[in-house]
Amino acid sequence: MVSLTADMNTPSATSGGSGAPLRPDRNMALELVRATEAASIRAVPFIGRGKKEAADGAAVDAMRAFLTTVSFDGTIVIGEGEKDNAPMLFNGERVGNGTGPQCDVAVDPIDGTSLTAAGRNNALSVIAVSDHGTMLDASSVFYMDKLVTGPAGVGVVDIRLPIGENIRRLAKALDKPIDELVVSVLAPAPAREAHRRDPRGGRRHPADERRRRRRGHQRGPPRRAHRHVRGRRRQARRESSRRARSRRSEATSRGVCGRATTMRSSAGSMPG
Repeated sequence: MVSLTADMNTPSATSGGSGAPLRPDRNMALELVRATEAASIRAVPFIGRGKKEAADGAAVDAMRAFLTTVSFDGTIVIGEGEKDNAPMLFNGERVGNGTGPQCDVAVDPIDGTSLTAAGRNNALSVIAVSDHGTMLDASSVFYMDKLVTGPAGVGVVDIRLPIGENIRRLAKALDKPIDELVVSVLAPAPAREAHRRDPRGGRRHPADERRRRRRGHQRGPPRRAHRHVRGRRRQARRESSRRARSRRSEATSRGVCGRATTMRSSAGSMPG
């Protein structure tokens, strides 16, 4: 890596060969991006190892260490790890080097520890920063239903109202046609929604269904039920065939007896 400080202290980098060296501004957003990079890189050795706590702990240590180099005075308002006893940047912890603006901080060094431990995609390292006192302290809950709008929606929309009613209210407040509004809906995670509907797993996760199909299973009742249904159908067919054979046998017997009676009657009527 090139040493910017050494280059900026040279006479050619100063004004007219004299005066103070250049001091470029530090962009805090880029520094925070590097904090998430540090957490991500540190968690790489744990991908696919089945140890989500170890992966989370490594990411937490890396992010915490890097944040001490960033020029801001931050307070963790939303930390991660309390709900599953994972190591964490705990709520109320002070981060940064103590200089610069005061900020509220929300962190999640690994959002998707189970994905990381299983070697799957879509795990993230997350950090959010806002002015001090402006971030909601949501430490008492882990998941919430949220409704977010711009400033025009303050006091206009209500999460307890139907979606259509909120859209009409917001369109009226913005003095816009409804078809000019853009609405985004974030669906809940499939596994969480399935667990919420049936904690015993009555509704399978899509990934489980894909695994079942690869193993030769089909969507629907268990194979035992299939065997039971096939057995009943086979038994019904056998019973139907048995009844058909019985009817044919009875019909044949009646025909033979009828012909024998006719022959005896004819024999009795013949002249001697």
